[in-house]
Amino acid sequence: MSDMNMKNFNSSKIFLVTCALPYANGPLHLGHLLEHIQADIWVRYQRMCGHKVFFICASDCHGTPILLMSQKIGIDPEKMVLAIGKQHQKVLELFYISYDNYHSTHSQENHQFVLLIYKELRNKGLIKHRILTQMYDPNVKMFLPDRLVKGVCPKCKAPDQYGDNCEVCGSIYSSTDLINARSAITGVRPVLQETEHLFFDLSLYSDMLIKWTRSGSLPESVANKMQEWLSGGLHPWDISRDGPYFGFKIPDTIGKYFYVWLDAPIGYMSTFKNLCNQREDICFEDFWKPDSTVQLCHFIGKDIIYFHSLFWPALLEASGFRKPTSIYVHGFVTLNGTKMSKSRGSLIDATTWLKWFDSDSLRYYYATKLSSRIEDIDLNLNDFTQRVNADIVNKVVNIAARSASFINQRFSGWLSKRLKDPMVYQIFTEASVPIGRCLSNLDFSKAIRQIMSLADLANRYINEQKPWIIAGYKNGNHADNLQDICTMGINFYRVLMTYLKPFMPYLSQKSEKFLQQKLEWTEIKSPLLNHRISIFESLYQRIKSENVNSLLAEMNRQKSEKYNPKNVGVI
Repeated sequence: MSDMNMKNFNSSKIFLVTCALPYANGPLHLGHLLEHIQADIWVRYQRMCGHKVFFICASDCHGTPILLMSQKIGIDPEKMVLAIGKQHQKVLELFYISYDNYHSTHSQENHQFVLLIYKELRNKGLIKHRILTQMYDPNVKMFLPDRLVKGVCPKCKAPDQYGDNCEVCGSIYSSTDLINARSAITGVRPVLQETEHLFFDLSLYSDMLIKWTRSGSLPESVANKMQEWLSGGLHPWDISRDGPYFGFKIPDTIGKYFYVWLDAPIGYMSTFKNLCNQREDICFEDFWKPDSTVQLCHFIGKDIIYFHSLFWPALLEASGFRKPTSIYVHGFVTLNGTKMSKSRGSLIDATTWLKWFDSDSLRYYYATKLSSRIEDIDLNLNDFTQRVNADIVNKVVNIAARSASFINQRFSGWLSKRLKDPMVYQIFTEASVPIGRCLSNLDFSKAIRQIMSLADLANRYINEQKPWIIAGYKNGNHADNLQDICTMGINFYRVLMTYLKPFMPYLSQKSEKFLQQKLEWTEIKSPLLNHRISIFESLYQRIKSENVNSLLAEMNRQKSEKYNPKNVGVI
């Protein structure tokens, strides 16, 4: 598709949006879902504004942990990652994550792009060979990737840290720098052994990265952190791993494979290419050429900033592709104030959550905590229960219930032909500007506060108008007034649910069926008048404390279980 054809999209902007690719060696948990929910809320809002958004993701399928798990359960790694990837996709659909395509890094498209980029780097003389001394586990006779070496952080002395970076102080180091290093596979102390590896000469792109990290593509705090790393000088990046390994083999080598962090981000490109192959209205080159006007946006966690802010843009620059427009970064999720950990019984699988709660409740609660700042958020189950019940049940849905009962019973579902208080209604519609600005800037918690302030105003209005008292009068004028008041209430609900639609897609679908009209951001200034609504049925269920207790009991039961895709029906 040419640039001229791209302009035919009925939107002012075109976005290609990705989330970091979930690793296909276990189930998705509520920590994973934070990122997908955050991105999906933003994507849904952009679509409501008329922008064209292509939202994609994939399973991250390569690496030693994948190989080890497949060996442990006695199944081919290709079959395993395919099954787990399908499970991930199903779970994300249950949480209403609106991906246009969900693919896999273990794909023909990804293999082709990895080879294309590697050959371009090699032809430019950017690939160097070096002899390294690496950690080797003599018990299993394999070199250990950084994530399979654990020990004490050499910087802050935090225990039980991985061999590439510290989760406590954020330091980046080599696994050989760890204090009291041990193999995460067998627990033995690794020995040092020489091996040849391939490196991408990252230092040649220092000047470009210094400029790009200050271009506005990164949050300011991340850009500042990047400057610290850049000021210390960049070193060549190891892009190879020794076999045994599950991944793509490096051409013209023996027993060498591409490092998973080389082919994983390339998965953004290959997943989009797979989507292009399915459709005739989009062309890959228009989105990935250096001068593309499409906005490329990545949503990631703070633990993988380094890869997306240094290695990834350098790879793209070196191989002749465009760089990201924006990288949005979020913090971690804690549960009742503690770090999520299965061994501590504080890790909730996404499927376990759905046994006791709906997906909208988690989406809404996360939104009340998310801002444009990179902060950890706490899923406090008591606060969660109170917040969802107070905001959604008692405030928002209550507006529809109070108004619809009279409209259905007295007026056969028909709304009034006039708007009783246009000035009050205008307060609701004019809020679309500041609420939209918050959504665009990822300041979801502020948007929610503004929406709930309007819900309070709507309930005060109904309380002051007292439709239940007017309903007792027999005079015809009073009947008209009752219809007018309740029509105002239904229109308040419609506007509120339009604002909440990116956050709560399932409740929005039920509300659209009830209102007999699609919720459109651009249509709220025109109130629903002389319009027939459906019979009101319960739109949302109150969260019960028994469900919280059941969830905690389920977590405790799962605490000692080891994940096995065979045992949980994935394979």
